Amino acid sequence: MNDDLFGYVLRLGDDALVAAQRLAEWTTRAPEMEEDIALANIALDQLGAARLLLSYAGELEGAGRDEDALAYLRDDRQFRNCLLVELPNGDFAVTMAKLLFLAAYQRLTYEWLVGSTDERLSAIGKKTRKEVAYHLDHAALWVRRLGDGTEESHRRMQAAVDEVWPYTHELFAADELTARLDAAGLAAAPVTYRGQWLETVEEVLADATLTRPADGWGPGGGRDGVHTEHLSYLLAEMQVLHRAHPGARW
Repeated sequence: MNDDLFGYVLRLGDDALVAAQRLAEWTTRAPEMEEDIALANIALDQLGAARLLLSYAGELEGAGRDEDALAYLRDDRQFRNCLLVELPNGDFAVTMAKLLFLAAYQRLTYEWLVGSTDERLSAIGKKTRKEVAYHLDHAALWVRRLGDGTEESHRRMQAAVDEVWPYTHELFAADELTARLDAAGLAAAPVTYRGQWLETVEEVLADATLTRPADGWGPGGGRDGVHTEHLSYLLAEMQVLHRAHPGARW
């Protein structure tokens, strides 16, 4: 069961780590100063969650790898994040659509972990659910603001939702690993709470006068280490310092 738990915690940790790196790219580039600070803080929250999860993953693995080794010394095929978080930031509306869908998913995931039979996961869930609830509120505010704003902002917000929606299906893909953890009471299989996720995001989209895209084609492979080309470029930038100066300390 430790192997299953390691694989699951690694998924959550990689989601948070890659999301943090993408959100940090907005620093000094956000559309307004207050938003610049908000996105930087959300990135730091995601990074904090990644540290908790990757540290625990390293302990579960028992191979001597700590959070730094797991973050900086793996190549793209060894990452288990969903494709959604590695997509480029693109238009600001794209970033808000990505954050809305991710935060709604993470909130349900972390809330479930509070009741996990694994004490460490339960403690991580108690801490991270509060932070991601803020992320969800922040993204929902922007999606409503842009969707129900001007003709131009509505057009761009709808285009962003249409572009990102296919990548949300991977979040709830059923597989044997999560089914085993679900049966053991360690972590819920994501497919069991897609309905709750839909209720949350559909309410926001309706308030924003946006049309919820139809379900159909959904790219996948991230949980198996098959990623888009974007992750390689992201990792190259994120890992360059650690790889150039192994073991360096401030």
